[in-house]
Amino acid sequence: MKKLFIITGEYSGDKHASNLVKELKKINPDIEIEAVGGENLKNEGVKLFCNHSKMSVVGFNFKIIFNHILLGRKIAKYLKNTYKPDMVLLVDYGGFNLNLSKVISKYGFKIYYYIPPQIWASRKWRLNTVKKNINKVLTIFPFEKEMYEKIGVDAEFVGHPLLEQLPPKTDKNTFLEENNLDKSKKLISIFPGSRTFEINNLLSVFLDAARIIKSKNPNVQFLLCQAPNIKDELILPQLSKYQDLEIKVLKNKNYELLSVSDALILASGTVALEAALYDTPMIISYRGPWLLYFIYLLVRSIKRVSLPNIITNKDIIPEIIQKNAKPHIIANEILKIINDETYRNEMIKSLSEVKEKLTVSQAAGKAAEIISSNI
Repeated sequence: MKKLFIITGEYSGDKHASNLVKELKKINPDIEIEAVGGENLKNEGVKLFCNHSKMSVVGFNFKIIFNHILLGRKIAKYLKNTYKPDMVLLVDYGGFNLNLSKVISKYGFKIYYYIPPQIWASRKWRLNTVKKNINKVLTIFPFEKEMYEKIGVDAEFVGHPLLEQLPPKTDKNTFLEENNLDKSKKLISIFPGSRTFEINNLLSVFLDAARIIKSKNPNVQFLLCQAPNIKDELILPQLSKYQDLEIKVLKNKNYELLSVSDALILASGTVALEAALYDTPMIISYRGPWLLYFIYLLVRSIKRVSLPNIITNKDIIPEIIQKNAKPHIIANEILKIINDETYRNEMIKSLSEVKEKLTVSQAAGKAAEIISSNI
C-alpha cells in the first residue's frame, strides 16, 4: 500500500488538499494518507498528525516561530522513523514548507509541491531551495511552469483550483431585492481587507473615495464587505462618520458581491482574481506602513501587484498603491468604470482572458492523476 503525507498550514491549503484527496481516492482508493491539516482533510478520512489551526500567522511573532521550529522537528522525526511515506505533498504555506523540505529531502522519499509559494512575486532566491529539495512542482499559474523549468525544476501546470471552487454568479435582481437595494442605481462594493492594519490604513481612504464618487454621480449605492475575522468595533466607528453614504455592511457574502457589483474597490489579494473570474470591473488599492512597503520594494521580483494583471501580463486593472492611494484618485478611476461604457466593456473583455489562461483542467483532478502515477 502506497503512503502519502500532506502538509498544509492554513484553511485554504486544507481546502485545496481535501479536494485533491477526494480525486486521488477515486483513482487509488487503497492509498494511505496522513496529514498536517484541518477539518476539510479530516472529513475526507485523512488521519491528522496534528491540526494546523494555530500555525497561520501574519507578522513577526517569536512564539509562533518557535512553535513552527518544534513542529517541523516533530514532523521530520515522524516521517523518518515511523510513517516512512512514499511521497510528501507540500501544499502552499511556503515559509514553513520550504524550510521543512531542506530537512526531509535527505530521507529519500519523493517531495511534491502543490500550489507553490509565489516566489515570482518576491524573494526569488528561494528558487534554489525548490531546485535542491523538491522533485516536482504542480503549479496553478502557467507562467510558473516556465519559471521553474528555466532553472531545471520538473514542473507541470495543472490549472487553478479556484476555477472549480468558485460559486456561479448570483442573480443580481434577486440579490438587490433580498438586500433592499435600489435596482436603478449602480452598485459599488468595497473590500477593505481582512487584516486589522488593512482596515486601519485603507477603510477611511475607501470611504472618502465613496463620498467623492457620490458627489459626482448620485446614482450610486455602496456595500461594504466585512471579513468574518474583522470585529464590528473595528468597522463601525469609522462608518459612523459616513452616515450620509448609507453604506450597508454584509458579512460572508464575498462571492455574491463580487459577481453582482457594477464596480469594486479592492484591497490587493486573491479577491482580485476571484473578481476577475466573474468579469467584474475593479480597481486595486493598497497602503501599508512605510517600513513594510520599503521592505517589499527590496524583495519584490515584479512590478505589478494584482493577479489579473500578472497573469495576463497587461495593465487591465488600475493599481493604486501606497502614496497614490488617495481618495480622489480612487474615485476618478471608479467613476471612469461606471460612466464610460467603452472603457468598462474593454476592461470586462480583458478580464475574460484571465479565465482562459488558467483553464487547462480541473486542478485537483489533474494533480491527483500526476501524484497517483508517480507515487
